[in-house]
Amino acid sequence: MLLRHAPYTLALRHPFGIASHTRTSTPATLTTFEHEGITGYGEAAMPPYLGESQATAAAFLDRAAAHLATVRDPFQLEEILPALDALAPGNTAAKAAVDLALHDWIGKKLGAPWHRIWGLDPAKAPVTSFTLGIDSPDVVRQKAREAAAFKIIKVKLGRDDATDRAIITAIREVTDVPLTIDANQGWKNRDDALRLIEWCATRGVVFIEQPMPKEQLDDTAWLRDRSPLPLIADENCQRLADVKKCAGAFHGVNIKLMKCTGLREAHKMILLARALGLKVMLGCMTETSCAISAAAQLSPLVDWADLDGALLIKNDCFRGTTVVDGKLVLSAHPGLGVEKI
Repeated sequence: MLLRHAPYTLALRHPFGIASHTRTSTPATLTTFEHEGITGYGEAAMPPYLGESQATAAAFLDRAAAHLATVRDPFQLEEILPALDALAPGNTAAKAAVDLALHDWIGKKLGAPWHRIWGLDPAKAPVTSFTLGIDSPDVVRQKAREAAAFKIIKVKLGRDDATDRAIITAIREVTDVPLTIDANQGWKNRDDALRLIEWCATRGVVFIEQPMPKEQLDDTAWLRDRSPLPLIADENCQRLADVKKCAGAFHGVNIKLMKCTGLREAHKMILLARALGLKVMLGCMTETSCAISAAAQLSPLVDWADLDGALLIKNDCFRGTTVVDGKLVLSAHPGLGVEKI
């Protein structure tokens, strides 16, 4: 069994702004798991603000490769992946890169995509939102026009009240499609946040993602009790243990493979969230079609999908899940449903 890895830089089609910064690329690491003549593909996408890098990924993946060399049966994910998780704290994207490669290998070995292995109907995959970063009203208007094929638009906010309102106003000048808001922890005062949410509710907004800093969970719970729109946890919901903590402060959770170590844990998070009565969203970083197609395998289980990461880059090196008329269309290819190009 051979795990290989190589750095890869994702080049963004447009500068991407969120509440705290703007970037034009995302460092990534691509992995392959080779065994019995079958190759499984994986990926770690690592926006710098999350604390991982190509160097840290390489260091972890070297350790993971040494461990996998001792494994006898790649199907034993419930033993393999917890053991890899215990090799070092953090490194969630690097761990996801191994998780994805193993899932891809297993699916190819079985000759079926993972949505079929899980017994899910690909026709139930939701539409995906298309994300607009923080920018000037003129640029936001143009980007909104370019997103005309999508049935829902995700808008990054959180810089300041005037900027936030100007962005929503600009979008509403060119489209009336439903919007979702991601404040990326940018709203610090709960009273101000409530007033802005109430205003957004009159502008066709569906829900608000991570309105307040993750440390202000009590303020978020206060806001949840008063908000006219659902609140969805992102930074407050990284891994399985976080789901229950979010139940009293949010209406739902956003699950991202790069934050939760991959498909195995994401699947468990979805099941727990449902048991707790929470809504579920699948999110992503800027990623290739490898990681996007992996997340899409779970999409028939969720309420909302924000799986546009591969559409935001100009050097995708995989072909897999596509978007047709705004809706996710899962590939019938086995494993993650991807082909290297």
